[in-house]
This record gives sequence, structure tokens and C-alpha cells, in this order.
Amino acid sequence: MTTLREALAQGAQTLARADIQGTRLEAQVLLGEVLGMDRSRLLAYPDQVLTREQEQLYHSYLQRRGAHEPVAYIVGHKGFYGLDFLVDRRVLIPRPETELLVEAALQEIDQRLASGTIPVVADIGTGSGAIPISVAVNEPRLPYIYACDISPEALEVTRQNCERHHVTDRVRLLEGDLLAPLPEVVDVLLANLPYVGEHERSDMTADVVGYEPSLALFSGPHGLDLLYRFCKDAHASGTLKRGGVMLLEIGYQQCEPLTHFLHGLWPQAAIHCQKDYAGWDRLVHVRLP
Repeated sequence: MTTLREALAQGAQTLARADIQGTRLEAQVLLGEVLGMDRSRLLAYPDQVLTREQEQLYHSYLQRRGAHEPVAYIVGHKGFYGLDFLVDRRVLIPRPETELLVEAALQEIDQRLASGTIPVVADIGTGSGAIPISVAVNEPRLPYIYACDISPEALEVTRQNCERHHVTDRVRLLEGDLLAPLPEVVDVLLANLPYVGEHERSDMTADVVGYEPSLALFSGPHGLDLLYRFCKDAHASGTLKRGGVMLLEIGYQQCEPLTHFLHGLWPQAAIHCQKDYAGWDRLVHVRLP
């Protein structure tokens, strides 16, 4: 029989042989998932013994992680903005930097609600639903928010997450390409679209390129193709109301070309880039006059 202390040591060794970083912490996460324990409890009972079934499941998790499958896909969920989201290979794993988009959206919505206006809000390319669900949960005054995605498989994950967080009646799922499925014009338009360039593929880790959906990652040679098409569609369709705000997550080298492109579409708009916690440009704010 194997104790927790022994299991953690064996797990760290197994992951180290596979060139996984942070081996001890990842072993703790995987074993904690098997046992339904948090990290502090794992460390508090090092002599607790695993059952045969627990040991087998733990080793299967280690094998999958050793093949560079992301931990979030192995355990089936990922924390984001204080909530826990179901994830699998149908959707991109939510990133911490995307929380900036949620924060900016909540600030904008709060200001509009405080002025007596109930804004129409939409998230495009919603994936797991992390953005619209986080907005809905944290702003209960908002009656509804649209969540659009071209992938029916991704929207099924979104639906499950809506049920998980009890916002099924407030997050309206729409299937279609970019802005096409929206039934009305909006005040606040959110998008975390694919923005990785094909030339960056060789620089990305096996965890990402080997497992996460390419449809949600890559967009042309420099990662800007879909963002450009989205912005052109927003301009041509008039989807964003006068005085509306668009918030776009971007790659760290895309602020200048995208800002230039946006000024060509909306010369009078107020446009600026916001940096993430690492100091990289990460969010573009566009406010129409």
C-alpha cells in the first residue's frame, strides 16, 4: 500500500522524467483531485494510505500529464475569476489574463446601470463560457448576456457551465460565425478571439498545440486575420451602438497594428490598450462617439 507522501514523491519523479515543470505542485493537484482533497489537507495527512482504485486512477493521471496533456483537461475543470469551469478538449482553457476582460466589462456595465441604462452585452467566441458566465454571476442586475460561438461542441460546454453556475436563463447561447447570430445591436461587445500567429506555432508548448483546439488559437500568419474580420463586420453591420464599447483581448505585439486598423474604421473613436499583470499589451478598449 502507498502513502500520500510516497505517492507525491513518485508522482514528482514521474513528471520530472517527462520534463514537466513544477512537478511537485502538479503531483499534488492530481493526487488531490483523485482524493477530493485540497493541497493543505494532502500535506497534513502524509501517512494516509491510498486504496488500490485511487492508486490506479492517480497513475493514469500521471501518465496523461507525462504525455503533456494539460492538467485542466485531465481533472476536467479550471478556476477562473473565482469560479470553477468545466473544460475539455472542445474548448480553450481559460487563462488568468482574460480576467482583465471580465473586470473591464463589469466596470463598463456597472457605470451604465448606475446611470439608469440596462446595457445589451455580447461575448463573441465564448468557448467554455468563462467570460459571459463570470459577468452574469458577478453582475446580477444584468438581465441577460449573449454568448456566441461558431462551434456547437464548444457551446455544449458553455451550456453545462451555465447550469453549473445557475445562469442558464441569463446567458443566451447563439451558434454562428462572429456577429451573425446576434438578434439586436449591443452596448458592450466582448471578444477573446483566436490571436496566435501561425509563425508562433513552433514556439508553443506541447501542452497547448498538442491538445487545445487550433480553431480557438490560430488566426493567420500574424494572428490578426479574425480580429480584422470581426472589427470590419462590427463596423459594417452597425452592431455596436453609438457610444458603445468594444473590448478585445489581443496578443502582446498586436496593439499598434490593430489600433491603426480600428482608427481607420472609426476615426472618432477613443481607442487605447491596457497591459496585463506581466506588462504586456493585452486588452484593446474601443469607445464609439
